[in-house]
Amino acid sequence: MRQFLSLLRISAILARYGLHDLLRATHLYRPMGWLQNLVPGAREAAKRPRGERLRLALQELGPVYVKFGQILSTRRDLLPRDVAEELALLQDRVPPFPGEQAKAIIEEALRQPVEEAFASFDIEPLASASIAQVHPATLPDGQEVVVKVVRPDIEHQLRRDVDLLKAVAGLADRYWEGAHRVHPLEIVREFETFVFDELDMQREAANASSLRRNFEDSPYLYIPEVHWPLCKQNVMVMERVSGIHSGDLEALRAAGVDLPKLAVRGVRVFYQQVFRDNLFHADMHPGNILVDATDPADPTWIALDFGIVASLTTQDLHYISENFLALFRRDYRRVAQLHIDAGWVPADTRVDELEAAVRTVGEPTFTRPLNEVSFGELLFKLFRVARRFNLDIQPQLIMLQKTLLNIEGVGRELHPELDIWGVAKPELEKIMQEKYSVQHVARDLRDQLPMWIAQAPDMPGLVRDYLSQAVKGELQTRIASEDLASLRAEHAISHRRTLGVLAAGAIGIAGALLTGLQTGPWYVGGLSVLGLSLMGLSALIFFRSARK
Repeated sequence: MRQFLSLLRISAILARYGLHDLLRATHLYRPMGWLQNLVPGAREAAKRPRGERLRLALQELGPVYVKFGQILSTRRDLLPRDVAEELALLQDRVPPFPGEQAKAIIEEALRQPVEEAFASFDIEPLASASIAQVHPATLPDGQEVVVKVVRPDIEHQLRRDVDLLKAVAGLADRYWEGAHRVHPLEIVREFETFVFDELDMQREAANASSLRRNFEDSPYLYIPEVHWPLCKQNVMVMERVSGIHSGDLEALRAAGVDLPKLAVRGVRVFYQQVFRDNLFHADMHPGNILVDATDPADPTWIALDFGIVASLTTQDLHYISENFLALFRRDYRRVAQLHIDAGWVPADTRVDELEAAVRTVGEPTFTRPLNEVSFGELLFKLFRVARRFNLDIQPQLIMLQKTLLNIEGVGRELHPELDIWGVAKPELEKIMQEKYSVQHVARDLRDQLPMWIAQAPDMPGLVRDYLSQAVKGELQTRIASEDLASLRAEHAISHRRTLGVLAAGAIGIAGALLTGLQTGPWYVGGLSVLGLSLMGLSALIFFRSARK
């Protein structure tokens, strides 16, 4: 009965804003089309653009649906442009819950009175959003902080509304002829993942701490400090920061902020987060960014709200960075081949056909003035074109593309002549050069060396067992049983010879590296130790196999 009443309320609101097509798409409301004629103001609202009507409807439906609209706006690869841009305007300006209730939640979480945990606590919230609200406070040592408190009973409300959204989306997936383009059920499931992650304040605090560590000495980005002893699953306490809202251009100009420098730094910060650290703030809209204008000639970004932070798999990070570099160089065949190698498109995709599709996207972009080139828009078009080749893009890549669009939008707002291409290309090339430098590779080897040494005693037996099993399996399928014994004997001789060559080679490598143990830099010494380990391991393999 409760779900029925909820559906009836949703129906009335959607009908009020002329969104009756969404009702009919599910086949659930076909008998109720008369609602649009009964709801006051429906005919006038229907004259507005569809994106605006959807945004207004979500705002009236409540906080959970506002959050859903925000997540929905990130799927620019699935939504029409006008709808995505309108949903991006959704703000978490929802009525706060009582401050006394927030105080009770904090005291229960910290297991102590607010007066003991804080020197002062303002019962009036500083800001209120759909998931949580923020209260200013002061620590006993005098440091100003903010206390973020998850809304009471929000998890139950989220579960109820998400289950209802999934039910309606499932019907739309089944009956709506346009569902294959929008994938409503997939979008709701993605929303479910993000929104429930945002309920965990310790997860958000961990995100903030990691980003702060990555940019601890950066002159470009500041991350507020998290006070871990006061962080619980539904409460987070962090340093209170102040700055100018990044969207307030008049205030930034009045403060004399160097806007071109600020815009360039924003692009660099994004590429450092993604390609250097593989951990990026995936919700960098203007509401989550402040500007420290203490020194207007040397402005610094300040990031807020770390509920949505993303990273890529090692494989995806490698392929997306190589894709970026290939696009920078207009190497369209390389882009096509990388899509196939990464498994984003089927392995039997013809590389020449995919190359032609990529070129169709890239060339018109590069003919425009550099200050008009949007790399986020280019990626969006590339993903859309590649869907013809059954492109399978993970949500993390969509978040990457969405965040890039946000960063470019903020940068161009600050400095319309910003050459994003000219800033991004050298920054990415510098990061990739450092990542694959000898020092970086040597550091990775040094870090992994203890594990290799610990596993070394087991390796000879494991290698021989594997080879023996592989040989047995192959012989059983290809030769007669009477030939098995002679072939095994021949294999054993060949095996010992091969291992002997490998051992001799490893000994030679170890000897060459050993010369740097005392005279070379630390990473040469590390390689020398690795060489000695290889020498010992290879000798062990050789002598054990010789006894067989």
